[in-house]
Amino acid sequence: MGEPGIIDLDRHCYGSVDAPITIVEYGDFECPYCAAAFPVLRELIESSNGQARLIFRHFPVFTKHPFALTAALAAEASGDRFWAMHDLLFTHQDRLTDNDLAAYARSVGIASGVVGEAAQQFRAAVENDYASGAADGVRGTPTLFVNGRLYTGRVELGPLRSALGLSRH
Repeated sequence: MGEPGIIDLDRHCYGSVDAPITIVEYGDFECPYCAAAFPVLRELIESSNGQARLIFRHFPVFTKHPFALTAALAAEASGDRFWAMHDLLFTHQDRLTDNDLAAYARSVGIASGVVGEAAQQFRAAVENDYASGAADGVRGTPTLFVNGRLYTGRVELGPLRSALGLSRH
């Protein structure tokens, strides 16, 4: 992750790290629009033949979503199991209590450390993601940037492929 104390904003990469197209998603695990976007973005990356990658950054809208921050901390605490936890959190976003988060962690092979005091060590990473989004003008979720530019189209496979210049296969 680079220098000690420096948090890599691109640490959660899905797809080829060398892909020429980078989509940055600011997301909230309790946001229904993010849950709807997640399978679309997954398919987009998987069908891009290595041309696109997804970077996920936390943007918990804690004023509307009371479990968003603890879910973000749990995902962050999942380490190399981040994407498995990411998928579970979106799939079960109606159940994000500490007990639920701990159960999801166990189901992806993490014994403990994703809730409570143990998860607090990951607060700086979540806060850095949030601050980065706020600095980029993010106001809600999901917010997407494609190669540094705000994407304002629909989060649907066809419009995204067109905007990115990707063919079907």
